[in-house]
Amino acid sequence: MGSQLLQSIHVHPVKAFRGLAPREAVVEPWGLAGDRRWVLIDDGGRVVTQRQQPRLALAAAEFLPGGGVRLSAPGMDPLSVPVPRPLGTVPVQIFGDKVEGVLAEDEAAHLWCSEYLGAGTRLVHMDDPAVRRPVDPDYGRPGETVSFADGYPLLLTSASSLDALNSLIAQGDHAADGPLPMNRFRPNAVVSGAAAWAEDDWSRIAIGDVTFRVAKPCGRCVVTTTDQGTAVRGREPLYSLGRHRRIGGKLVFGQNLVPLHRGTIRVGDPVTILD
Repeated sequence: MGSQLLQSIHVHPVKAFRGLAPREAVVEPWGLAGDRRWVLIDDGGRVVTQRQQPRLALAAAEFLPGGGVRLSAPGMDPLSVPVPRPLGTVPVQIFGDKVEGVLAEDEAAHLWCSEYLGAGTRLVHMDDPAVRRPVDPDYGRPGETVSFADGYPLLLTSASSLDALNSLIAQGDHAADGPLPMNRFRPNAVVSGAAAWAEDDWSRIAIGDVTFRVAKPCGRCVVTTTDQGTAVRGREPLYSLGRHRRIGGKLVFGQNLVPLHRGTIRVGDPVTILD
């Protein structure tokens, strides 16, 4: 393979909404700046994602100055939501973690989200990622924290690995589901130029001037079967991952990263394997 480069960057202002693809992004200890700082919760305080509501794939959020977001979705008028004042927090249940967040102050934000999904939801902001949620202690180190991402600050995927997976899909029982685009996997960083599945063996990498440790492989869920352009679900890639990429009881695609310092990454940056 040729030299390894950062092919694309993806930031998701609201968890489970469509992502943005900036040319560069600031790397903070808990992830890319602004990534998954907002989340929806149900009436019981549990996080709502595409697992329960695949129609979230069709909703979009753009950044506003100061960290607010502008929400849009099919059939809905756009709505701008500012960062709420720190007037108190509510508990958020996210994959076994109990995290505190701040409710959007404008009731219109909660009504907008509830109307779009046809279910009672509330919009919550993570005010201080430095203290709110530690990385899973089984794979994290003291002091490492994460936003409302599934579990780790960044998710890295490889373009060559997607090509290899699409070849497996084409040879399988659900070939009509493929080929799949990378947005099925909702990564933060996509690398080109590496051999397929090479990322399985990485333990420490640099993207440009920023160093990351590779915490663990990413186990995939039903969200990957959701067409991000139509919100319709199929069988792939879980069927083919189950046959060819079952590692440690998980269906694996991509690697979870933890930044070792702050910095900025840019599309086209070299990706260097350090360990």
